[in-house]
Amino acid sequence: MTCKLSLATLSDVARTAAIPGYDRASLKAGIVHFGVGNFHRAHQAIYLDDLFNAGTDHDWAIVGAGVLPSDAAMREKLAAQDFLTTVVEQDNNKTAARVTAPMIDILPVGDATAIIAKLADPEIRIVSMTITEGGYFIDASGTFNPTHPAIAADGQNPNAPKTVFGLIVAGLKARKDKGIGPFTVMSCDNIPHNGVVTANAVVGTAALSDPAFADWIRANVAFPNGMVDRITPATSQREVDFLRDNFQIEDSWPVYCEEFKQWVLEDKFTAGRPALEKVGVTFVPDVTPYEHMKIRILNGGHAAIAYPAALMDIHFVHDSMEDPLIRAFLAKLEKDEIIPIVPPVPNTSLADYFALIEHRLLNPKIADTIPRLAQDGSNRQPKFILPSTLDNLRQGRDVVGLALVSALWCRYFAGKTDSGKDIVFNDASAERLHAAALKAKDDPSAFLVFDDIFGEVAKSELFRKRFAHALKTLWEKGTRETLQLYLDGKLAV
Repeated sequence: MTCKLSLATLSDVARTAAIPGYDRASLKAGIVHFGVGNFHRAHQAIYLDDLFNAGTDHDWAIVGAGVLPSDAAMREKLAAQDFLTTVVEQDNNKTAARVTAPMIDILPVGDATAIIAKLADPEIRIVSMTITEGGYFIDASGTFNPTHPAIAADGQNPNAPKTVFGLIVAGLKARKDKGIGPFTVMSCDNIPHNGVVTANAVVGTAALSDPAFADWIRANVAFPNGMVDRITPATSQREVDFLRDNFQIEDSWPVYCEEFKQWVLEDKFTAGRPALEKVGVTFVPDVTPYEHMKIRILNGGHAAIAYPAALMDIHFVHDSMEDPLIRAFLAKLEKDEIIPIVPPVPNTSLADYFALIEHRLLNPKIADTIPRLAQDGSNRQPKFILPSTLDNLRQGRDVVGLALVSALWCRYFAGKTDSGKDIVFNDASAERLHAAALKAKDDPSAFLVFDDIFGEVAKSELFRKRFAHALKTLWEKGTRETLQLYLDGKLAV
């Protein structure tokens, strides 16, 4: 017999899943979180759930917030189940479900008045976010773009903002006007120096309407950098059905994730923080080494396998890693061109870290998909792949493999797999990328014209040469043979 997830049914849910060991009524909000998606519920919310289960820090519960239509859909589904989430952790030999309850509300989506009022509440001491790499209004160099229409609109209407950063600025202004100290702004997104990027976005937005207040934010608000990690696929009906059939729980939007998780965070907070070190968060003075390791080795690895797998009609990540060519391609790329330019990480073997990545990507229970890895490449390539390319070029190293990654991305945006199947794009820049990729079949330089993506990399004659030859080979010989040529050391010209 199945039961619909709610506070009232937790005793029934406990027959098949772990449930909170704390009284949800005992929690008080201390955090407003923008972007209540799967990753947040499998990561930050899990750490807080662990902390609350340990019997401490019950004044750090989460209130969700959002500005997108997807946020409204999430609010509707979670509100119907008392903001509870079932998290299913899966490793090769383990599948376990737990219900988490650190979230006590989600504010009306896009309601600036309600969101600003909550941000001005003195009990809110941290504002966090998972708004994806594309949500920060930055270009290939990581520079904030204040001329973006959405940001410019908030600059002209600071009292009725519609972006996350406009709302944060308005919330900080309301607190300052009331004599309330500022909150910490904490990014939980996969962006190098996400705290710096977030600070630039908040300060840059504020400067459009009140430069003096922007200076005050820069001087008084903490923006800690953090590295977050947990593979968390999108939820489909498959996952909803699996939970119902195997755990007898009806959850409208469960989260599935791997067992592994990691959070490394700089200990810089304006108004205190929960004692997350008690539940596995690593606090460090400088997150940079961990950040480089994760973003370049894991996220870069994701980006590297996404496009050859897509062109070869492979749907699941674990299936792509079981293909000998793709697995060997990734291993050679990491060994030759990515790991050598990752700075040392305290008490960490980068070779062992990559071995862990291989194990994680081979996990069949996660059922992570190639379409998820391939989406939003116009934002992910400049953050996960091209920085490694640029560092190699600056050090006088070759970039045969990394140029091949860029060529594979270009070939993908031509719109058809090697077998002729149509590719469905999920990228805000899909239209311009598709048009350029078609032109690039005859003129490879046509795909390298986007300064906001390729930046300095496209100015390198070596990169342009390697890219052009790789793309020509992909068109003439196909993905499989091109990968084999790379593995055999025969792709360079």
